Parts: sequence; structure tokens; C-alpha cells
Amino acid sequence: MKNIIPVFFTIDNGYAPFLSVALQSAIKNSSKENTYRAIILHEDLTDKNISRISSLATDNFQVEFVQMKEGLESITDRMSNRLRCDYFTLTIYFRLFIPAMFPQYDKGIYIDSDVVITGDLAELFNIDLGDNFIGACADKSVVEVEPLAQYMEQAVGVDRHSYINSGVLLMNLKKLREAELDTHFLSLLNTYHFDCIAPDQDYLNAMCYGRIHYLSDVWDAMPTEDKPEIEDVKIIHYNLFSKPWCYDGVQYGDVFWEYAEDSVYLEEIKAYKENYSDEQKESDSKCLGLLVERGSEIAKSKVTFRRVFESGEKVRL
Repeated sequence: MKNIIPVFFTIDNGYAPFLSVALQSAIKNSSKENTYRAIILHEDLTDKNISRISSLATDNFQVEFVQMKEGLESITDRMSNRLRCDYFTLTIYFRLFIPAMFPQYDKGIYIDSDVVITGDLAELFNIDLGDNFIGACADKSVVEVEPLAQYMEQAVGVDRHSYINSGVLLMNLKKLREAELDTHFLSLLNTYHFDCIAPDQDYLNAMCYGRIHYLSDVWDAMPTEDKPEIEDVKIIHYNLFSKPWCYDGVQYGDVFWEYAEDSVYLEEIKAYKENYSDEQKESDSKCLGLLVERGSEIAKSKVTFRRVFESGEKVRL
């Protein structure tokens, strides 16, 4: 019997078209020698979107759907620290609950939906994590933005060159369950409610630091304005505002449109780009500025991951 490679995604209805491109690219580049299972965590996805995405499944690449709220409810009874926050808040952190929600898997892949997968995910899955909790790529997309780099070090408490992007994760689900990731996260959340600029990503960095296997950049290649494209990429991640379905001239954008041509949502994706207004683009620009500004402010605040860790409280898993 073939091993099953679980690959987790999350979407709402607005992101269904872009997931279709990501999923189709993953299927196209998968090996018939393996069995893959795309597990899509979602919030109130319509039956139409479920049907359209389900139609992409093949004999060796299965697709299933799990409502986030139902998944979270299924684990509340076993937690010593109950889910006291409202579900809307917790869905921001959904990937932190994957180990507890899916005890049948000892290892799995999580991928954001704003990607194109040009390599075989089995290659990523087969990377040996040893005793590390996760495998991920260092986030080089913003490391040269000094206020954000200082935020990584002064607020999150990790070296700027070691801060990982959580858009692609190889997860040691067994080790994360043993370390009680969900319970520890909820304890930190309910005790401190850290102000974050990248909520789940910052918690993962703070909790897993020192137990991270750093993947090659080919597994999470993000568009950058001033650096050449990475050769032989396996996953392209259109992070932050570098979306080819919003803007022209995005690095690796031609790869997205190559796969989008076969999407069941192609016309919707084209229409989305055509209707992406100047007001929306201006808002994107302002949001990026606010992100940098907030990073500077949070780094100076009294309650940060780093300050709590240096006080002797448990932050790391």
C-alpha cells in the first residue's frame, strides 16, 4: 500500500479560484508512484466551489474538505486549556491546530493558497526532519526592510536571517503533538495576546525557534523586486501584495498564468485582475507602509515574545 502524503490548504470563497491554480499545478507535477491527499480547511465554502475544486481530483491525488470550525470543535474536549477565544480569531491560527486535528498523520505539508507548485510535493515530504518540529524557508522577502528585521529580532526574538515564512511548512506532526503545540499556543494567546504583524507565523517562529529545519529557497520562492529569480524553483509563493492576479510585472507571474490557463476559474481570475482598481492598489501600498510602521511600534512594546522569553517564562516548545 502506498504511503499517503497529506497536503493541507485553507481558503474562503474568495480564494477558491487561486487554490484551483495551486492544486492543479500540484497535481500536474505529482508522481503516479505516490498517493496524495489535499485536505482543504475552509470557512463556509459554497457547494459550487466545493464541486469545482473536487473535480480536480485524480486517482492518486484525492481532495477532501474540512470545515475549520467543526475541526476545532472536535479537539476542544481533549485540551486542558479550552478554546476561550471566539472561532473567528482562532481561524487566523488554523495551521497551529493541524497536529491535533489530524492525529492519523505523523507528518504533513501545509501550503498557502497563493502559490504555484512546480515540483513534486513527494520530494518535500520525504525530507528528513529529524527531531525538528517543522521544515521551512527563511523569509528573505522582507529581511532587508530594517524596521521589519528589527521586529523579528526585538519582538519575535529570533535572528532576522532565521525568521521563517509559514506559507510552506513541512510539519513533524508527531513531534508537535508530543510537545502539545495547541495547548502551549493557547496558553500564550490567552495569557499575553501578543500583538503581531503576521500572527500564526510569528507564533510559529517564537515557539519552534531552535527546532527548525531550514529548507532550500526553491521550496518557498517569493517575488522580489531587486533580486534575480531562483533557478529550478519547486514552489512559487506570491506573498504579501505580489499577486499576478492583481498586478502586471510580478516576478514569476508568467508561471502563474501558465497554470491558470487550465483552471476552471480562468475567466473569473481574468476578470478579477481587470477589475482590480487603482483604489485597491493604493490601499495595498498604504497597508504595506502600515505594516512597517506597526513592526516598529510593536518592537518597542512592553509585552513581546522576546521580553516574555527573557523573563524566564516558557515560550519555546
